[in-house]
Amino acid sequence: MRVRTIEIRILGAALAGLWFAAFGLVLFGYRPGGPVDILVGLAAIGPTLVALAGIRWPPVARSGQAFAGIAWLALGAMLLLVPSLGGLVGQLTGNGPQTLLPSLEAAYPWIIALLATGLFSGLGIARARLGDRTIRTRRLAAGSVVAVALASLVASAFTAAAVANELALADRPAMASRFGPTDPTLEPPACNELLKMGDTARLELRMDSSLDDRYTGQAVIQGIREGADVRWTGFAATRITLGQHGLARIAGQVWELTPGQSWVRTNAYRGDGRDLDRQLVLGALTQANRNVAEDRGLAFIEGARARHCRVTVDGTTMRIALPEVDLLVGGTDISRWRGELDFWIFADGELGQADGKISGPAADLDPDALLAGIRFHLLAVDRGLPITVLAPAR
Repeated sequence: MRVRTIEIRILGAALAGLWFAAFGLVLFGYRPGGPVDILVGLAAIGPTLVALAGIRWPPVARSGQAFAGIAWLALGAMLLLVPSLGGLVGQLTGNGPQTLLPSLEAAYPWIIALLATGLFSGLGIARARLGDRTIRTRRLAAGSVVAVALASLVASAFTAAAVANELALADRPAMASRFGPTDPTLEPPACNELLKMGDTARLELRMDSSLDDRYTGQAVIQGIREGADVRWTGFAATRITLGQHGLARIAGQVWELTPGQSWVRTNAYRGDGRDLDRQLVLGALTQANRNVAEDRGLAFIEGARARHCRVTVDGTTMRIALPEVDLLVGGTDISRWRGELDFWIFADGELGQADGKISGPAADLDPDALLAGIRFHLLAVDRGLPITVLAPAR
């Protein structure tokens, strides 16, 4: 038991260290200019205190299976925290959204990690209070109650401080936005006026596919672009492929990354049309298409003013504008598919966000399904900032 106690405390220390890193980032990096910026940072210490309780009262179990489950509980929380910390660093250092609670999608890894941390420490507290001779189910129930109580208390304190700060900032124009100019007096161009792509951009693309409203695959891609040079990597889990994909095109030279293999030099034509936002403008948002675009009004996206426009597209246009749909449907004929493409033009006249969806007959993908669909969400942010696209390491 002594060895297991030491091992559990090591896991608890690693977990507390990650939460402390998040606390430090928020305390010293979160400065949107609100009246209680510091209070928001101090409120972020809560998860660290919860994790420290797991070191003080380690949730050791005599059973090998129970011990493994507790260890995986801590490891699972850490696996969620590591990428979330990376996203937090990018948000705080890249002029990202001033809110720390932009959406449920962004918050759920933190919530799950907090619940896992609370259960890790709650089991230890229950063991210390009830004794290790108590029936396991009773300790588990008590630990779960403690976990929910701790997570609720910590999350409520942080959310209250963050929301209060956001409400105080609601009437202030943003000082900067990764999406574009924040001057509220600037008028974004009309949908049928000249549309530009940034000289440089940081790119994010999320796509998913479905059959009869059942999700069948997803791909997430991130990259950078400098003029016609581009490099992106991403992970796809679809009916067609599973693993990491990537592409780099620099001065006409092209490298490709596929599951199970490292970067390899390939034919130049493999890089045609694979530059995400630039190809979307050239392939789908041509002047002819935008002449009949629907003006959906003005919107503020993370402090930047934009005009929301919409055009209709078919599968052929979608495949030209976004060749990455191959990761979802392969070479399936989607020419009969129809859908809509929403895009946002910011005050600098550049594309910063686009959402699209198309659907059509599913017979070529699954003879037992009726309707197939594809959705995507594309961001082109930090446009015009210095970016250098480097060739992949050998």
